[in-house]
Amino acid sequence: WVSREALALLGLDADQVVNDPLGPEYLSGSKVMPGSEPAAHCYCGHQFGQFAGQLGDGAACYLGEVKAPLGQSSELLRENPSGRWELQVKGAGLTPYSRQADGRKVLRSSIREFLCSEAMFFLGVPTTRAGSVVTSDSRVLRDVHYSGHPRHERCSVVLRIAPTFLRFGSFEIFKRADEFTGRQGPSYGHDEIRGQMLDYVIEMFYPEIQQNHPDRVERNVAFFREVMRRTARLVAQWQCVGFCHGVLNTDNMSILGLTLDYGPYGFMDRFDPDFICNASDSSGRYSYQAQPAICRWNLVKLAEALAPELPAERAEAVMDEYLDLFNRFYLENMRKKLGLFVKEEPEDEMLITELLQTMHNTGADFTNTFRSLSLICCPTEAETGGEEDLKRTADLLLHQCASLEELKAANKATMDPRELAMLLSLAQSNPSLFQMISDRVTIARQLDRLGKLKDLMETSQEELRAKQAEEWTSWITRYRKRLARELEGQSDEQAVKEERVRVMNSANPRVVLRNYIAQNAIEAAENGDFSEVQRVLRVLTKPFSSQPGLELPARVSGHGTTAQMERDEGEEQQQQASSSAARNPVPYDSKPPAWAQELCVT
Repeated sequence: WVSREALALLGLDADQVVNDPLGPEYLSGSKVMPGSEPAAHCYCGHQFGQFAGQLGDGAACYLGEVKAPLGQSSELLRENPSGRWELQVKGAGLTPYSRQADGRKVLRSSIREFLCSEAMFFLGVPTTRAGSVVTSDSRVLRDVHYSGHPRHERCSVVLRIAPTFLRFGSFEIFKRADEFTGRQGPSYGHDEIRGQMLDYVIEMFYPEIQQNHPDRVERNVAFFREVMRRTARLVAQWQCVGFCHGVLNTDNMSILGLTLDYGPYGFMDRFDPDFICNASDSSGRYSYQAQPAICRWNLVKLAEALAPELPAERAEAVMDEYLDLFNRFYLENMRKKLGLFVKEEPEDEMLITELLQTMHNTGADFTNTFRSLSLICCPTEAETGGEEDLKRTADLLLHQCASLEELKAANKATMDPRELAMLLSLAQSNPSLFQMISDRVTIARQLDRLGKLKDLMETSQEELRAKQAEEWTSWITRYRKRLARELEGQSDEQAVKEERVRVMNSANPRVVLRNYIAQNAIEAAENGDFSEVQRVLRVLTKPFSSQPGLELPARVSGHGTTAQMERDEGEEQQQQASSSAARNPVPYDSKPPAWAQELCVT
């Protein structure tokens, strides 16, 4: 598979690449490109809060850099002032830093990285890019869920593209022995290399800062402030599209503020602030709502790694700006999602908070609920109280709410009841030991789920729906009054209403890469049908489009076999025969099907 848009960054024509007999060999790193000098990147990182020493790069290989072809947009050149694109192949085999691993990646993870890299770009979120995926008949043994049931999977390679893949962890190779883990960076004591790396990064990727700050310390402070600003903006954008990274270790944080390393990520379906996309993250350290704070924590670790080139007291002053910056970016994006572009009011923040709380209480779908808000009419002050209109509007959003059975399934405890009982007892009898093996936040989350489940068991579907309708009617009433104030003093109210819909539909995607969409494509590819990946990629390049037919339903029959329904332009709809166990076709812009709740990504 190839991404035309990503390969165009390198001046490559996708059709020529695909039709070239040597294309797959070059794209996979099997054949070295002319002028390429392959290398591996050494970096360290804090994993789940602990310094882990040298980590990689154990599966990615640097091929070199390509000068950007003439004619690239001014926006691209502004984002990449170096005028170069670094190429990596991920999954091509052993590197000097592979440790005990084999340096291979499999079809499953490669498809996920390929699709999400491109999906994020078209959503407008800063990201590394993926030019291609090449798969093979070679296989490696993988235990997907660490359950003791490994299986052989196809080896695959992703061609990754970015101005640079340097990350926070790149500067942690100079770290002295950590007081908790005892590990140290492999380049500890070589401070001159840190200075050289810092010079390179600023000169190549932050040339304005280099030009505007002749004093070295002031230059480094300005650089750190810009990295902080980009990181705050990035995580605000993640929050606004419902994206959860899953493994926000310092080695997965880009020095350019790009989304980097797509592993067990997930786009949120039903809104849940405690959403955890990585099944290995039992403590919820990298949950959806924790991401802004974790990014701040990682920035602090970057500041420590840059010392003494970056004085500690100056770094602290910069970090004091982080929360305000994040909130500003977040509110700016959220106002667009709600169509509030004429005025900024202090109450807007509370309106957004109440919307998210209503979505959480009713189990509303994050993406589809925001997309549906543009269907709510923008009334004048005199029109805000119509009961029939309120009911019609509430019904729109009720279609995106979870059913009783869905909420029951979502609120089941993820911890064995016996384990939970033991930990509760231990918290009382031996707090010190309890702190070593668990934490109160995890236990509180489990107890909260059990409490919600108990309430749901005593509720009927009719009672739930009535409560959901009441909550949405209450919020919509407040929202419509706020929309009415957008029209106050406007000479052309119709133009404001039309602009509101345009702004909202360009901020609220119709389609995101939900886990079930990725899983459909993976299962199809594993069974020899490679068309579904390309079709999903086509849809993801137009995530905000309202054009009919973009939903492109896929039919998946049973677990492990896949048959798609094509709906390409000019083609007749054709449905392949399926067994009685077939899953029903699910449009890409719909709420996830019931079977999607079983998906587990680690």
